Amino acid sequence: MYIVREIFYLQFGRYKDAKVLIDEATQGGLFPQTTGNRVLTDFTGESYRLIFESSYSALADFEKELAKDMGAADWKGWYEKFKVLVRHSEREILKQIS
Repeated sequence: MYIVREIFYLQFGRYKDAKVLIDEATQGGLFPQTTGNRVLTDFTGESYRLIFESSYSALADFEKELAKDMGAADWKGWYEKFKVLVRHSEREILKQIS
């Protein structure tokens, strides 16, 4: 099992704007439809992070889902609105070992 975390560091004071877009994406089915999807925010550590977490049985499944989602017109439009709220981002791909 692989866990993919897309970590977005938001601009100061833009969390509420980002939350509105997260709700829009969730209701519109724009996030990957995989087991174990979660949207997290920080409680400690560096502030104003949003973390999208998904689980995949194989990395090939992640690559397929990524290509499908990022190619969708609805996703592209949503992401254009979301990315202006972000200072920077990073991706973690973790392998679950037990």
